Amino acid sequence: MKPVRLPAAATLALPRWGLIGLCLLYILPGIIRRDPWKVEDASGFGIMWTMAHGSLADWLAPNIVGLPMPHEAPLTFWVGALLIKLFGWMLGDGLAARLSTLVFFALGAAAVWRTAFVLGRRSEAQPLKLAFGGQPATYDYGRTLADGALLIYMACLGLLLRSHETAAPALFVAMIAAVLYGAACLFDRPSARSAAGLGLALGGLTLTHGCMTAIALLLTLVVLAALMYRSVLPALLGVALPVAVLIPLAWVMAHRAILPSELSELWLAANLNQFGKPSVSSLRLLFKTLIWYAWPAWPIAGWAVYAWRSQVSLHILLTSACIAVLLALGICSPALKDYELLALLPPMAILATFGLPTLKRGAINAIDWFSVMTLSAIAGFIWLGWVAKQTGWPAQLAKNAFKLAPGFKPEFNLFAMLVASAASVGWILLLRWRLGRRPSVLWRAVVLSTGGLVLCWLLLMTLWLPWLNYGQSYASVADSLEASLPATYGCVKTQGLGAAQRASFAYLGKVKFSRTPEEDCEYLLVQDDGLRKQGASMKKIDGNFTLLWQGRRASDRHEFFRLFKRNDK
Repeated sequence: MKPVRLPAAATLALPRWGLIGLCLLYILPGIIRRDPWKVEDASGFGIMWTMAHGSLADWLAPNIVGLPMPHEAPLTFWVGALLIKLFGWMLGDGLAARLSTLVFFALGAAAVWRTAFVLGRRSEAQPLKLAFGGQPATYDYGRTLADGALLIYMACLGLLLRSHETAAPALFVAMIAAVLYGAACLFDRPSARSAAGLGLALGGLTLTHGCMTAIALLLTLVVLAALMYRSVLPALLGVALPVAVLIPLAWVMAHRAILPSELSELWLAANLNQFGKPSVSSLRLLFKTLIWYAWPAWPIAGWAVYAWRSQVSLHILLTSACIAVLLALGICSPALKDYELLALLPPMAILATFGLPTLKRGAINAIDWFSVMTLSAIAGFIWLGWVAKQTGWPAQLAKNAFKLAPGFKPEFNLFAMLVASAASVGWILLLRWRLGRRPSVLWRAVVLSTGGLVLCWLLLMTLWLPWLNYGQSYASVADSLEASLPATYGCVKTQGLGAAQRASFAYLGKVKFSRTPEEDCEYLLVQDDGLRKQGASMKKIDGNFTLLWQGRRASDRHEFFRLFKRNDK
């Protein structure tokens, strides 16, 4: 028996302008007024920038100014490089590349919404008919569930930072959502068109994160179809599978035809290394991280499985099967990274939205009050931290802020303060509406979680952005390095220089790095890490070199950079 019994009043959908506005408030802050940040953001931008200003070989083989990145698939960086080509002249290369995050988020959000809508319209997902009528219309119920799925998706803590980075994880999570949408359409109404769409999504996923996740999801769909939906098998195997194989195969063949075969073999080897024996360390990291990474999706998704346990339904089987196989992949990952858990967010958000109609009032109130107390406290702390940096009060908080970013000079931005103030007022109005009127709509349980998270991110990207940019950017050290090099020189070789640092120095400091190991350069740039650890020492330099420059970011005491010049040049 279906666990859902609802009146039509519970399916009042969010206004389109409100939902779109909330999505824009989520993704736009953090795109402007900042440099590429360290690690994934800077290294991903470096690949995009190299492609945009490079040759066909750079487009086929991701690299950062000659540094090969064989573990990276190219689709994410093709999009960013194309945006640099189109808008870099007007917006600057950094901002043009960050527009890719807007594209990726839009793709993921639309796919999550559409998947929940397709599954929510199916007869087995509909609520029970009421004795005297008044139950929701099929379209209205599906649309309300889709709104809830999108709100839960945006409320997931793990998505927030990763969706704003110019790196593969931002597209990875969107492609997982696209695969789910293709699968939902195919299982709902099998056709060659829906199968081709699923194949495109699987091929795009392979060109984003490698083949292991795509293979695992495809096998999951084949097993599900063979056991429960056999009418889907011909289209799945005859159309989706060939399309999914041909897309990455075309790139690999072009790659091998133009570039040394070793590069494509390294990419294939990196794919195989994504899967290994189950490990306790991966299991520990997965569950320890997932508790906050997928909040609030995972508890509501768990409740949805329990609530629908007595009925075999596509919306539960499809999402649960994908979650199970993605969890298994995580456990079997030899070196699990936190961003790989992004794959779990779309199916969890979609599954969780089918738990919303069955949530008890006590559970809804608990989620609401947790969101109100936690997110309001974080927002208040962000405001207090901004006041401390501007005025020096509270003294201890200001001392700690400047200790983390030595040399930082606070700046007052009236527009940023007005935007942050308007967002804070909007949060208060949302609280008043939600807690005062107590609406009966399905998505009421997660609207505060999403709204509060958007508020905190908006406050960070307005009030704290100069401080964060100072601590995460390599702009200052890149400028210092550029000033130490002559106006004209051949090239700079590196020793121990990371991918993010190479990208930042090439873009911000206009450093001309060597593109091949055989290139003879007159300068050598060395990076030393972990110098604060006991017993750590700087790297020894072989050859006849003179030290020209040394420096580091003021906010990082672990990294240290040295520039040498060869004496025989």
